[in-house]
Amino acid sequence: MTGRAAQTAGGPQGLIGPRAEKSVSLALQGGGAHGAFTWGVLDYILEDGRLAIEAITGASAGAMNAVVLFEGWLDNGVDGARAQLRQFWKRVSLDGVLSPLQRAVFDRFLSFWTPGGFPAESLVNAWSGMASPYDFNPLDINPLKDALSGLIDFERVRACADGKLFVTATSVWTGKVRVFKREELTVDHVLASACLPMIFKAVEIDGEPYWDGGYTGNPALFPLFYEARTDDVLLVQINPIERRTTPRTVQEIQNRLTEITFNANLLHELRTADFVMRLIDEGKLPTSNYKRVLMHRIHGDRHLDEFAASSRLNARWDFFKQLKNLGRAAARQWLAENYEAIGNRSTLDLRAAYA
Repeated sequence: MTGRAAQTAGGPQGLIGPRAEKSVSLALQGGGAHGAFTWGVLDYILEDGRLAIEAITGASAGAMNAVVLFEGWLDNGVDGARAQLRQFWKRVSLDGVLSPLQRAVFDRFLSFWTPGGFPAESLVNAWSGMASPYDFNPLDINPLKDALSGLIDFERVRACADGKLFVTATSVWTGKVRVFKREELTVDHVLASACLPMIFKAVEIDGEPYWDGGYTGNPALFPLFYEARTDDVLLVQINPIERRTTPRTVQEIQNRLTEITFNANLLHELRTADFVMRLIDEGKLPTSNYKRVLMHRIHGDRHLDEFAASSRLNARWDFFKQLKNLGRAAARQWLAENYEAIGNRSTLDLRAAYA
C-alpha cells in the first residue's frame, strides 16, 4: 500500500496528538552535542501537531531523544514529551546536575565529534592507544546513565504499545548491527547505542558487549521499512555527508574518518532503498511484496555549519538552546514546504543526495 491510501486507511498511527492528520516514522541520527538540534526538530513537530509518530529508530543521541520522547508522551502526550526532552538536555548540560567528574567524561564524549575538540594531551591519550576507558575511566562513570536512569521509567516505555521504537547498537564480537525493540529496552540498551569505545567501556547485554550503534546503523532504517505501516520516513540528519576540504591535521583527519564511518551504513541503506524503488517503478517488483518508501529529510548541515568547529564542544545550556532553536527553525521550514507531500511523494531525491 502506498501514497494517500496508506495515510487514510485507519487514520494516523502511533503517537497521535489531537491535531494529527498524517503519520510518519522518524529516523534520528546520533552526533554528540548536535543531538540538541534533533531535540529542536522534535519539539517543533510535536508543537505543530499535524504529524502522528508511528515509529522511531535512533542511534546514540538519536536513541536518547527517541526514548525520552516516548516516556514523556506517557505522562501528558505532546506537552509531556516536549517537557521531558527539555529536562533531559538540561540534565546533561554542563550547567545541569553533573558532578565535576561526570562533566569531564561527558566533555570527552562531545569531543569525539568535533574536528579540533581534544586538547593536545587528551588527543594523545585517547587516539594513540596509550589510554583506553579501562585506564582513564576505571569506575566506568557515565553521566548519560545517571541522566537517563533518573528521568526514564523504562518499564513504562516497554509497556507503551502506542508506537514502535528501535535502538541500534553494534556487537563488539561480530561487528554486526543489533536493533533492540521497545519491548526489551533498559537503560543499558540506550547506553550501548551511545557507547563510544574510546570513551566508555563496552556495555554488556546478556553477556555480549556492545558499542555505539552509529558504526553499523546511524540510524538503522530497515526496521521502519519492515515494521511500520506508514510509507513516510523522515530522516533527521545531523552528520555531514560531504565536505569540500581536505583534512590535514590529526584532529581534522580523525574527525573526517569518524564522519565517514558513521554515515557508511546509512548511505548503503538509502542506496538500497533507491534501487528497490526503481525496480518497483519499472514494474520488476510487485508492490504486494515490496514497499515503496516515501523518503524525507531535515538536514542539519547548513544550520549547524555556522558555528566554529570548537563550539561543538560547548555543552552549556545556552548553546544547547541555540541548537534547539536551529532545529525548530529547520522543522518549521521543512513542514511549511513539504507537509502536503507527506503521503503522496518523496521530498528527498535519494539518487541526487547520496548516489
